[in-house]
Amino acid sequence: MPFIHTRVNRPISQEAEKNLARQFGQAVALLNKSENWLMLQFEDNCRMYFKGDCRKPLAFVGVKLYGKAGKENYQRFTAEATRILGDVLSVPADGVYVEYEETENWGWQGSNF
Repeated sequence: MPFIHTRVNRPISQEAEKNLARQFGQAVALLNKSENWLMLQFEDNCRMYFKGDCRKPLAFVGVKLYGKAGKENYQRFTAEATRILGDVLSVPADGVYVEYEETENWGWQGSNF
């Protein structure tokens, strides 16, 4: 049950969003999760500053997981998410933050796992 929420300070075209969704759908396997359970959210044109500057392309990726994936898996996903954002939206590696949140409580269809 992964949820990936991506915020960027640039516009995301429909084509780019579909490309991001496809690539994150594949990359979620690095966390031992399936695209069949993946939910994605994209927010573009966010007001974001890093080191006091808002002109550089920036991205913040929040990854929420039911269960755990392990440090090595998180490292691989961070590398892949950074690559994806660079390729699709031209966000440089030093402009990408990735946050992970694990939970043992996740609800769906009116009950919890």
